[in-house]
Amino acid sequence: MRDLTYRLVIGACRALFRALGLRIDVRGAERLPATGPVVVAANHSSFIDFMVVGLAATLRGRLVRFMAKQSVFAAPVSGQLMRGMHHIAVDRAHGAVAARHALRALRRGEVVGIYPEATIGRAFVVKDRADVRRGAAYLALATGAPLVPVAHWGVHRVFTVGGRWSLRRGTAVTVLVGEPLVPRPGEDAEALTDRLHATLVEMVDHLLDTYPQPPTEPATAWWWPASRGGDAPATQEARLLDEEARLRADAGRVRR
Repeated sequence: MRDLTYRLVIGACRALFRALGLRIDVRGAERLPATGPVVVAANHSSFIDFMVVGLAATLRGRLVRFMAKQSVFAAPVSGQLMRGMHHIAVDRAHGAVAARHALRALRRGEVVGIYPEATIGRAFVVKDRADVRRGAAYLALATGAPLVPVAHWGVHRVFTVGGRWSLRRGTAVTVLVGEPLVPRPGEDAEALTDRLHATLVEMVDHLLDTYPQPPTEPATAWWWPASRGGDAPATQEARLLDEEARLRADAGRVRR
């Protein structure tokens, strides 16, 4: 009964996938441990990518407790759902509180999901290493939990930043679960985050190489990366757009 809300939401997500006719291909789910604490670290490109990252875990009988920004919990409907699913609120000003909750969940043997990029990447590729946070590595090192990278591609075509969304049926979404990253002797959170970042970059590149629906005209495809000739913002432009969005959000909080 504790996870009734979560299971109802999973059912709703699957119904949404069917309604949209999404062609979801999950690869490597067997790499996620079926028992015990796990830290899942995924790339972030969509408002709903937690659905497909969580889908990979459900194939192993696991539920992911995602770390998400406080504003999601503050909204009436989403807040009730997030609390009902026992996700973890992250207040940027008090990050240590969220870290403690995540540590407790891991010590209970749960799966904790983190987006090391923190915010959605508008370039639709993994952000530069300087923009990737080390929280996932810290939690893995502090608890001995496996650090499992999960990469996905295509779900941003359904709903992402900038008012981009589509109800077009049949969109391909691929999800790849990587091999757990085992800390090396003497490795700290910074070094482990370096490896995590490199692994996610490689995995997303692989998903792009094998994506079954590449655009016929990349230069006009807003969802295809600039590094591959697409119309998405280049990395530096995406960083500036992120900063502008953050400043607008901060100004809105000050006015309230």
